[in-house]
Amino acid sequence: MTTSPYASDALAEGTVDAVVIGGGAAGLNGALILARSRRSVVVIDSGAPRNAPAEAVHGLLALDGTPPSEILRRGREEVRQYGGRVVQGEVVSAKPAAPSPDGDLRFTVTLADGRSITARRILVATGLTDVLPEVPGLAEHWGHSVVHCPYCHGWEVRDEPIGVLATGPVSIDHAFLYRQLTEDLTYFTHGTDLDEANRARFAARGIRIIDTPVTEVVNDENGALAGVRLADGQVVARRVLAVLAQLQARTQGLEGLSLPVLDLPKGRGFASGMAGTTDVPGVWVAGNVTDLVAQVGASAAAGALAGADINKMLAIADTDAALQGIAESDI
Repeated sequence: MTTSPYASDALAEGTVDAVVIGGGAAGLNGALILARSRRSVVVIDSGAPRNAPAEAVHGLLALDGTPPSEILRRGREEVRQYGGRVVQGEVVSAKPAAPSPDGDLRFTVTLADGRSITARRILVATGLTDVLPEVPGLAEHWGHSVVHCPYCHGWEVRDEPIGVLATGPVSIDHAFLYRQLTEDLTYFTHGTDLDEANRARFAARGIRIIDTPVTEVVNDENGALAGVRLADGQVVARRVLAVLAQLQARTQGLEGLSLPVLDLPKGRGFASGMAGTTDVPGVWVAGNVTDLVAQVGASAAAGALAGADINKMLAIADTDAALQGIAESDI
């Protein structure tokens, strides 16, 4: 899903201090810190945030219950308030360019429509994609009756008949978290392993286990999720399905940056260090593109840390350039 259309700023000409690739919570908060530091910053926003299907963001202090689109709208306006630009577009290429005469780093970022921009530093905050199991009918309920995060959606589905559709060993802990929210919980192993020790733990908590594979999601006459059909034809009534999808960082168009990637139990994301630093000089990452399980608040905080670190490194580069200019003028 995409966000509602909004007025796009013009792409800046010349070289800017930073380009932020991604217009979600991490990218916008990083841009906000940079803009407030009087840095020229451009956010490139593809307009397809991960949480677009959700009705509201939860667990975010002072903004709990706010629609994701409203948080992004406010964020874009706050960045613009300090001189930052937000440009709708899709990045198809980002790669190092020839350094400046004083040796400072340069990068070229190209958009799908052919426009390009040169930046001194890059913050990658493209987020991730949830790769759901290939069960017919599952995707159409994603973000509503098919949920993933007990902290994002749990309160809203409390006391409902919930099914956990297992995708691997990580789903075992997932089940215990959802058991906190309902007494009517069914665990569909769906071809994954569940050892005897965990079967005993599930039995102790009253979690029903079904080993027969799930073949499709079943809707009621109004199109709402009503349950799942098993391979033997049986329909198990459920109002909610909890699924830990595989989490895949959005890396398209970023191959030219040669960012290291990590394979983790829950998915794949860019490797990062303190404040979002990477092994590639001049490139930072923040949010779900590197922290696969970060909620909106954590992603925004990571963007702020990265933005502050970028500003610090730019300040050092500016000082080095000034010293070099003085030294050259004395020759």
